[in-house]
Amino acid sequence: MLTGTTAPEEGPRRTTAAAATAAALDGTAHEPPSWSGQFASSPRGAQLARRLAVRRMEEWGHPPESDASCAVALVVGELAANTVRHGRTPGRDFRLRLALDAASGLVRVEVTDAASEKRLPSTPPTSCPEGESGRGLLLVDALSLRWGSTPRRPVGKTVWAEVPVGAT
Repeated sequence: MLTGTTAPEEGPRRTTAAAATAAALDGTAHEPPSWSGQFASSPRGAQLARRLAVRRMEEWGHPPESDASCAVALVVGELAANTVRHGRTPGRDFRLRLALDAASGLVRVEVTDAASEKRLPSTPPTSCPEGESGRGLLLVDALSLRWGSTPRRPVGKTVWAEVPVGAT
């Protein structure tokens, strides 16, 4: 798994696409390609998470203007914004993880925060057409094959979505 801590002026530490491809060719790669980063629980952190998700999608063969990259960017943006707005715990960051399953044509998006007491609804909430908010999970539901949340021990939760991206 690729991990790193991200500051606004630097990207997360990661292996190169060439190294991942070489591992896949020689049979040493057992897990699907994945990437994760830790971000400040702020609007700027959510924006950076979305930008880096688009960059990762491009490295996985989905250009920024592609439907797949746009769908993943929207899902990451909504889940990260929800984490910042509703799951923020002072002094705690949130983590974004992306995993590509090329065989099934899915990207799994996971956003983890430290707020355990706030649970997600099991279905997207209905929204008033004139309302200023409340459409984030509707977008996630529309763009994802499935989504949900799981508790994180000892504290927190992970909200995940599986976004269809087709073959790479």
